[in-house]
Amino acid sequence: MEFFKNNVLLIGLALGSGIMLLLPSLKRGAAGVPNVSATEAVGLINRNNALVLDVRNEAEFATGHIVDAKHIPLADLNERLKELKKYQSKLILVNCQGGVRSAKACEILRKAEFTQVHNLQGGINAWVEAKLPVVKG
Repeated sequence: MEFFKNNVLLIGLALGSGIMLLLPSLKRGAAGVPNVSATEAVGLINRNNALVLDVRNEAEFATGHIVDAKHIPLADLNERLKELKKYQSKLILVNCQGGVRSAKACEILRKAEFTQVHNLQGGINAWVEAKLPVVKG
């Protein structure tokens, strides 16, 4: 116990260093897909012309979605993958309401060999919270 008291600064430094080393891997979500914040997503859409894929259900999508988002509910994604084939090597930003379903959709896309898939961390909730525009209807 005395060792910890005498070396609290060194122990704290070692723990902090370990956390900093792990942060890049924590930023990656399921299946090695990067999670991006709402502001990072705006950059991907504007600079890289990313396809926005919304995997929420019809009612959720109608309450508000990202401009020009392609809507394919998660339940239909496997059957509708062929609609996305032309985006297989292009950047795709996947979103849902809170980020859980979109993470599952990202796994499906990665297994289908889509190469540039990103998950909107926090989903449309984070997008709205960042006061970014949505289209209703």
